[in-house]
Amino acid sequence: MKTRYVVCPAILFAWAIVFWLPLCTAGQFPKAATMEKFLESALFQTRVTLFYDPSYVKLAYPGGDVPIERGVCTDVIIRSLRVAGIDLQKLVHEDMTSHFRLYPRLWRLAKPDSNIDHRRVPNLETFFSRKGFRVATLAPDSFQAGDIIVWRLPNGRPHIGIIAAGQAGTHPLCIHNVGAGTCLEDVLAKWTITGHYRFPFSPP
Repeated sequence: MKTRYVVCPAILFAWAIVFWLPLCTAGQFPKAATMEKFLESALFQTRVTLFYDPSYVKLAYPGGDVPIERGVCTDVIIRSLRVAGIDLQKLVHEDMTSHFRLYPRLWRLAKPDSNIDHRRVPNLETFFSRKGFRVATLAPDSFQAGDIIVWRLPNGRPHIGIIAAGQAGTHPLCIHNVGAGTCLEDVLAKWTITGHYRFPFSPP
């Protein structure tokens, strides 16, 4: 059973002011982006993102997000990178606006949609590959803390998560939201691995 934590609203609000608001206009890969910030944000979500909610929501742009207590698997990645100074909403939207024909046409859209495009796994995979972040090997023992992993679930849908540090002799743990909120679990080899990506984080 996953342990839930009660978070004081005042503390949560203060965290948002300190870490989230200054990053609303982030649009590049800043030199200060570190894996530590990325993983700290992902772990924070395991305590506050309690629900899986795939609803289409009209978002602010840039820096738009659904309420922190809910989201989908891609939101784990988006929120973690925002704390590291990288706004995937803006970056994916800009790349799709310039190269729309190179992105999957699974949703029959005639143009980019900044409310949802960055929240879809196939779009993130395309963006990551286009920017040179793809790692060729998919072997479970090739993953490192901070890597992004994509699986194919038994229902055929893609799923995405973040590799966290693991204990010696075990698979690294994964931070993801597959339907019951964001959690830290040993699921690296649970589903078929189809994608492996690594950001060029700066040293701490």
